[in-house]
Amino acid sequence: MLRNSAFLILGLGLIIVQSNLFRVIGWINVVMQKVFGASAMAGLTPSLLLPLIVFMGVHEYNMTRGAGLSFALGYLLDVFAAAPVGLYTFTSVAVFVVGRLAGVRLAAQTLPTKIALAFVFSLLEGFFIVVLTAIFGTDPARPRALASLVLPHAIATAVFAPFVLGLANRIHLATVIVPRPGEVPNR
Repeated sequence: MLRNSAFLILGLGLIIVQSNLFRVIGWINVVMQKVFGASAMAGLTPSLLLPLIVFMGVHEYNMTRGAGLSFALGYLLDVFAAAPVGLYTFTSVAVFVVGRLAGVRLAAQTLPTKIALAFVFSLLEGFFIVVLTAIFGTDPARPRALASLVLPHAIATAVFAPFVLGLANRIHLATVIVPRPGEVPNR
């Protein structure tokens, strides 16, 4: 229970930081446009929540609790991002489930594997978003525009992933309950 609360608070904090990070990147983009004459930073806003959801998928032992927490964090992201309700909710749960299924085989222990894991899952999330926008959206040009942002978004997410995964690992280690000698762990 403590771990879920800590992950929820961390996720909310990451959403708040992520929702304001585009302002900093937008300012840098304006400066680069004035200096170089071209916009080179479209789509470089990272998803700070995605590495946390992947971490939960790889490390969480209870599928129901992890999917519920991913659902709540995805819904909060929908609200903060002013996205269509359910878009990030669905993709967060889908990424958690895929991470959970692959979690037995994947372990993000080193910096290159953390970056690669975040990059691949960010591409997967981008694919889900483009497909869902194409199916349920009313603007036929929006999926093509979003598709062009998937790769820069995945790169930016991969760059920030070691930081987020480090925070998640600290919470994970701080909330591990180790039985004392003679105690039987709850199962």
